[in-house]
Amino acid sequence: MTKLKIGAAALNQTPLDWEGNLRNIKTAIEQARAQGVDILCLPEMCVTGYGCEDLFLSEWLPTKALQLLGEIKEWCSDISVAVGVPFRCKGDLYNTACLIHNTKIVGITAKQWLANDGVHYEPRWFNSWPAGKVEEASLHGDTFPLGDVLYKVHGINMAFEICEDAWRSTSRPAIRHHEKNVDLILNPSASHFSMGKSKLREELVCTSSTLYECTYVYANMLGNEAGRMIYDGELLITHHGKMVQRNRRLSFKDVNLITAEIDFANRTFEPQEVNQDPQDKETEFVQATSLALFDYMRKSHSNGFVLSLSGGADSSACAVLVAELIRRGCKELGVKAFLEKAGYTQLYQELKAFENAESRVYKKIASHLLVCAYQGTKNSSEATFNSARQLAEDVGAVFYHWLIDEEVESYTNKIEKAIGQELSWETDDITLQNIQARARSPIIWMLANKRNGLLLTTSNRSEGDVGYATMDGDTSGGLAPIAGIDKHFLLKWLRWAEAELGYSGLQYVNRLKPSAELRPGEEGQTDEDDLMPYSVIVAIERLAIRERFSPVQVFYILRKEEVAPAAHLKQYLLKFYRLWSRNQWKRERLAPGFHLDDFNIDPRSWFRFPILSGGFAQELEELRKIEV
Repeated sequence: MTKLKIGAAALNQTPLDWEGNLRNIKTAIEQARAQGVDILCLPEMCVTGYGCEDLFLSEWLPTKALQLLGEIKEWCSDISVAVGVPFRCKGDLYNTACLIHNTKIVGITAKQWLANDGVHYEPRWFNSWPAGKVEEASLHGDTFPLGDVLYKVHGINMAFEICEDAWRSTSRPAIRHHEKNVDLILNPSASHFSMGKSKLREELVCTSSTLYECTYVYANMLGNEAGRMIYDGELLITHHGKMVQRNRRLSFKDVNLITAEIDFANRTFEPQEVNQDPQDKETEFVQATSLALFDYMRKSHSNGFVLSLSGGADSSACAVLVAELIRRGCKELGVKAFLEKAGYTQLYQELKAFENAESRVYKKIASHLLVCAYQGTKNSSEATFNSARQLAEDVGAVFYHWLIDEEVESYTNKIEKAIGQELSWETDDITLQNIQARARSPIIWMLANKRNGLLLTTSNRSEGDVGYATMDGDTSGGLAPIAGIDKHFLLKWLRWAEAELGYSGLQYVNRLKPSAELRPGEEGQTDEDDLMPYSVIVAIERLAIRERFSPVQVFYILRKEEVAPAAHLKQYLLKFYRLWSRNQWKRERLAPGFHLDDFNIDPRSWFRFPILSGGFAQELEELRKIEV
């Protein structure tokens, strides 16, 4: 048999959600069988969920996963299915792909290269399998090869690369598979999302099928699986260098399946319509973050979101992302299915009156899922109040507003009485700014508690770089959806969202200069005056944090790039490194955020830095000595 129907399915799994994970696996198998699929590839670690972390070190979790594999294999009659599962051999745990053919386990392939950079720590939990090694194993009445296995199914030679295996260009398993005349390589993956990454994957998969003269199938995990990482659910089927089929990533479905007819005796294939998948950064950002918010809400059993809507860029972006969660989810799943998945089934009857008015449906749902509050002070402006009010109205959110001057005055009076001294802006600038931000926290938490809502914080990555945030103030909340993105991009994205997504309420925030509005209004406070231009922060962090260059190295590179006049650049760098070093304790305490770019500053997932350090003292002294 040379003509086979190949399938790949992305699954939205959750660590330890045995019932939900198995339901998605069974659904994928049933959908594939209904479409006549011969071989189906499911994602890496799809039985347990990829993000179990230190629970992989337990004895019971891998054992339970293998018990459930016995149930899964019975669903695989008249089909071959690759299932990701942890497997223990001689006391060591391996990340494996189990191939089930017509209800029989015919082999288990173990991952050879473990991801150990950026957000990944696989060697903490798993062992690497030696190349070329094969052992015999038994499970559920089947005896089969384990390790670096070559399979013969449906008359073709087949093998695996598991996620990271494929990225090791000079020593990847596919090199040896090619020597054995493999016709089909399956790659079950749990590859985290970052903007622009899909193009690299597509190039890898297409190039692999060319170099190794085979059909190459890639199947990724889908959704916000465990909190921080987003998986785009990318599915790719290529044949001798040509894209045969791909899916649209970042689906709101629990199961996303693609199929393709492949003639393994022919290096060419009959052209078919290939799904188009937008890959511009602005679209990827809104698609990934809105899906991640939806999954986080439903998996944390929260009744929607609560947001302190200041009228500024960051909180406005969060409000639009929630609105897009609703719009995208309803468009893909249908309103009824979306509400069921969101836990708002009872709302469907109310919406029938608006069924011919799409925008009214979305706004009605938003009035249940998003509650906003503008918490002003005497230093707040009419412009930001109007910005917040108009955007809340545009997206349909519930909007409250109140003043917190009474609370600020109460705190200030108490400390003045205790220390016997009046506070002033001349001597106590930071103290008087921070108390305003912190005074907002208790009351917005009350609202979140009352509604069992997920309180969003609005700090972005640029503010995290330099600690431009008040701990237990604007950082107060349970989830930081934009903590992984820089402010320079966010400001551009808001203008894009106004024009391309149709949120007319953004016109007000897009006219404003970002400001904390914590100093008296006549001072004209702006964020960039307090810090430096956001474009410069982005340029510095790219080299200092992602590339890990020294202050002097960063100076020479950016001077050549002319991001700012040399004298200004030197001062910006001194300030950046000083604030970065001083504020690691803040980054340790930020609410969980999503990994969105090719790096982030979350010490729990990408960049670790000591809380206490010498603060680049000698390195900055070298920088000061440079003549400009």
